[in-house]
Amino acid sequence: MEGAAGYVALCVVWIVAFGGGSASSVDDQVCASPSDGDCNDRPADGGGNKYAASQQGDVRWQPYLHAIGAAMAQYKECPDQNCSCFQSQWESDLEPFKDGIDRKMIEEAKDRGVHYQIIDHKLYRQEKCMFGPRCEGVEHFILELIDELPDMEFILNDRDYPQVPRRSVGNKPIFSFSKTSEHKDIMYPAWSFWSGGPAISLHPTGIGRWDKLRDSINKAAERAPWSKKEAKAFFRGSRTSAERDPLVLLSREKPHMVEARYTKNQAWRSLQDTLGEEPASEVHFEDHCKYKYLFNFRGVAASFRLKHLFLCRSAVFHVGDEWLEFFYGALKPWVHYVPISTSLAELQQLLDFAAANDFILHLIASRFDAFPFSQFL
Repeated sequence: MEGAAGYVALCVVWIVAFGGGSASSVDDQVCASPSDGDCNDRPADGGGNKYAASQQGDVRWQPYLHAIGAAMAQYKECPDQNCSCFQSQWESDLEPFKDGIDRKMIEEAKDRGVHYQIIDHKLYRQEKCMFGPRCEGVEHFILELIDELPDMEFILNDRDYPQVPRRSVGNKPIFSFSKTSEHKDIMYPAWSFWSGGPAISLHPTGIGRWDKLRDSINKAAERAPWSKKEAKAFFRGSRTSAERDPLVLLSREKPHMVEARYTKNQAWRSLQDTLGEEPASEVHFEDHCKYKYLFNFRGVAASFRLKHLFLCRSAVFHVGDEWLEFFYGALKPWVHYVPISTSLAELQQLLDFAAANDFILHLIASRFDAFPFSQFL
């Protein structure tokens, strides 16, 4: 199958492969009381008025409260029984191929990724794969559903960076796990749901086995409900981008407010790579759940950590909106996470807002339970 329909089928079965279970109601999970006390006074989760009333005495918070109210007024929960939450992303990614995918497109794309074919419910792959565990991670889920897939062939990018700039001539049908609005790649669930994620000391063969990590982090979140979490911003990771520097520097200035340090990665050569201090030890995802505010930064492309952070039921501060994964479009700022610019210019004020509006941050942190694929994200 060389047409775009084959690509739609593959997108659907990959996402279905990760799904299962029904989402719980956010109203069952969140109490408006900062102490998790009597929930009978809990405000309804959906209108904007309660946010405007939260801190009327401090005009500093009004822009944030207005943004939250506006976001909630426009937000509609996605159904948990189908993939409609991601339909707009598929449609956007496949728009260039609305007239079909021909042999020439496939041939021109072959040097940008790994060539796969499915013929008579058997999976074939070119011999060379630059990152073996990444191909293994993708193949694991395809093979689980191989009997349901029609004949097709496709090119899968196993690198970090997308391969089809929007300014390029012609359309190349290439699956990539991450991209920006300046790329025409077709996004798909990353290999790291099974294997091939970043290799760190805590995961020397790479972060993977999402099913096991999900269960482990969920248990850690149960041990650290909101009322027991430490009211600090937390980050631990390598210095792949200077965008992370302001948070690390604020941590050194105000350790009571922020715990953020750089770790060593494969590119580490000197203290300059960790902003003048010795690299810190890595921290298990489960131990992130001890903190109320977790920061997510991009890496070379989109960060693999975001889906893990949400499981802690902590408030995720998502930095920047340039880099995407297939599910990002269904996550809404001020509904599922706290948005913050890549410059981090508003960092201090946002942390002050969080401290002064604890129950609102609790609502945001808990709302991910109502996300339709929280069972696999």
